[in-house]
Amino acid sequence: MRLTFTRQGDYAIRAMLALASAEPGSWLSVTRISAAMGIPERILPRVMRTLSAADLVEARTGRTGGYRLTRPAASITLLDVIAAAEPATEVRACVLRGGPCGLDGRCAVHDVIDEARGALEARLADTSLADLTHRAG
Repeated sequence: MRLTFTRQGDYAIRAMLALASAEPGSWLSVTRISAAMGIPERILPRVMRTLSAADLVEARTGRTGGYRLTRPAASITLLDVIAAAEPATEVRACVLRGGPCGLDGRCAVHDVIDEARGALEARLADTSLADLTHRAG
């Protein structure tokens, strides 16, 4: 089974982990986040704009500027970050056919896959950035 993110999603998660690991309220520059998390510095500003638009980070310009979380890491979930960075797919393709399910709207595995997606989303919503940084520490 494969669970993958786009580069945008991958970089967003890593950037948020860098910010969550920093001293609360401190500002991290693009250069510092990039170096700490192995994210290409030229791409990171676009990722940070996406996170800022989702109100997960705030930006400050200038020599002492950078980015910081808009609220405590314990109140930002992994689902928040993924929802901000990953494009939502409105049409869910049938896992058996690759297109829409049959005329009745459901294939043989439709309900099981929907339940699994729901369980995954619930787990992501139950995991905060603080949880993740404590595990890594």
